[in-house]
Amino acid sequence: MSIGQWLRELGLQAYEQAFRDNGVDLDVLPRLTADDLKEIGVSAVGHRRKILDAIGELTAARPEAAGQKAPYRAERRHLTVMFCDLVGSTALSAALDPEDMQELLRVYHARVGDLASKHGGFVAKYMGDGALIYFGYPQAHEDDAERAVRAGLALVEGVSELTAVGAPLNARVGIATGLVVVGDLTGAGEAQERGIAGETPNLAARLQELAEAGAVVIADTTRRLVGDLFESSSLGPSSIKGFAEAVHAWRVIGEGNTESRFEALHGTRVTPLVGRDEELDLVLSRWRQAKQGGGHVALISGEPGIGKSRLVLALRERLQEEPKASLTYACSPHHTNSALFPSLRSSSGRLGLPRMIPGRPASTSLNPCCRKQR
Repeated sequence: MSIGQWLRELGLQAYEQAFRDNGVDLDVLPRLTADDLKEIGVSAVGHRRKILDAIGELTAARPEAAGQKAPYRAERRHLTVMFCDLVGSTALSAALDPEDMQELLRVYHARVGDLASKHGGFVAKYMGDGALIYFGYPQAHEDDAERAVRAGLALVEGVSELTAVGAPLNARVGIATGLVVVGDLTGAGEAQERGIAGETPNLAARLQELAEAGAVVIADTTRRLVGDLFESSSLGPSSIKGFAEAVHAWRVIGEGNTESRFEALHGTRVTPLVGRDEELDLVLSRWRQAKQGGGHVALISGEPGIGKSRLVLALRERLQEEPKASLTYACSPHHTNSALFPSLRSSSGRLGLPRMIPGRPASTSLNPCCRKQR
């Protein structure tokens, strides 16, 4: 519908040219006031009233025309879903005053929300001592599975820094990846949440129940997506309630020891190098010149996904028998604020030290229960 058609339906087509001369279209229309109409040239009070009433009806029928959010619609998404649970909350409820327990849960929820958001997660719902977190909704990333696992490790560590009744708290995390339908708003007011349907959230919830205190357990679908970015141990096929077949689960131990993300994600399962013979020959010629005493630096740059890492791997394969020293420094999208991260990671790996993660704060003991114990 055009502004002219809208005015004609009201029997006020005489004002069409005035509306057009003043740049009033259907997007601007809902924000018009009586004073605006006077300035346009709608002098008759009855005509102004008629236009304002029609604008109200239009806004009610099309909320997005007034700058309001259109109703949410459910979407099919490939998501990684996390369930996080506070271990021993029943015993804590019995040991603490209800106000202390409420404060404890508040601090726990804040810690979970901060760490999940830091890794790109969306906290869809808090369920008492548990939390349901989506990775890949509302904003999708190419590494949502990796983000979820990193968030899970950060959560169990972050929650362990909190204390209650003189002991550290523990969380356990279950993560699964798969196709879901997500986005429908259910409930109202404070109870409103983004609903999710599919097997994936159920699997994540069951894996969380399978996890021990302080552990992160992931489904095999998630494990395939993260490759060897993380060190993990197989829990083998497990019979899980609600699933007809045994589910293969993995416990994540920590950061992997691979030199690069490409190696971690692809391992030895790489496709043949195609269409890069010219580039490979050029780099090899520089290598031959360097062996003869002419120093060279070869920079391989380009857009993500065009095969830079694959070309480097092909070069290393060609030079496998050559005497050389090979050093690998890999950046990470998760440590963009740590300029020395590649050097620290590479050096600690060569020295056999635990992986150093710059910027991680020292562990602190936080006791949210500040009331006097009864």
